[in-house]
Amino acid sequence: MSNLQYESLLMKREGLTRDLPPGINEDLRWVTNSATLIFGDHDAVLVDTFTTVAQNEELIDWVRGHNRRLTHVYLTHGHGDHVYGVGQLLEAFPSARAIGTSGTLDQARIQAQEEYRDGFWGRLFPGQIPAPVLPEVISDDHFMLEGHTLKILQAGHTDTEGTTILWVPDIRLVVAGDVVYNETHMYMAESTAESRLEWISALEIVKALDPINVVAGHKFPGRADDPATIDDSIQYIKDFIEAQRTTSTALEFYDAVLQRHPRRANPGSLWGAAKQIKGAPVMIPKE
Repeated sequence: MSNLQYESLLMKREGLTRDLPPGINEDLRWVTNSATLIFGDHDAVLVDTFTTVAQNEELIDWVRGHNRRLTHVYLTHGHGDHVYGVGQLLEAFPSARAIGTSGTLDQARIQAQEEYRDGFWGRLFPGQIPAPVLPEVISDDHFMLEGHTLKILQAGHTDTEGTTILWVPDIRLVVAGDVVYNETHMYMAESTAESRLEWISALEIVKALDPINVVAGHKFPGRADDPATIDDSIQYIKDFIEAQRTTSTALEFYDAVLQRHPRRANPGSLWGAAKQIKGAPVMIPKE
């Protein structure tokens, strides 16, 4: 049996909520997505894709540079910034299969609709969003890479419905998608009081795996894939819950969380959630 390795590619883009209060963390108004390649001696699996055509072209070149046969593109969940590159990847690697759970497919279908692909993402990134291609649904809770089991673990409603992580026990690797965030404001605008507690429970399950490396779907460049990000994510949700309880306005809410987490990337994600929870309803951006 071959030895497995992994590498991640990070791509930075502008955040989705852009009407932030002035003068606060203006140098952090961006977000970085990760895509992860797990590979053995001959074959490889890619976990998640990127938002724009240009980003996914870079991803294709990066995968090719590893000189492995790409067998699968696994999608951790259905948000557009993780699934829009599927068509480009399958065109570049026609023997690969794009797979995800039924929950991922449900959300990817929503993101493929004109309302989101053109009306939301296309408005923020004009002319840059690929034509959506949907993944196949995998019925099993695992698939294989050169004799190694890659396990799919359901996380429920975390930053959206139907999220998952990919667990590689032979190297104790968690590719967490958006279940875990690394020094980046967590996307809470789709969450509810109930789902935030569900998210904490999912993080506790990830922690119990005792992983060596945890790759977050949104990661501050230069940060390690440290399992401590699991506890950091739990604490962020708890701080978010406390700020919601103790504040009245969107700005008070936003400031309260920033006081506890002053240097996380993408404060726009927090501002969007603050407006959603404390202010007038807004269209929910898909982070």
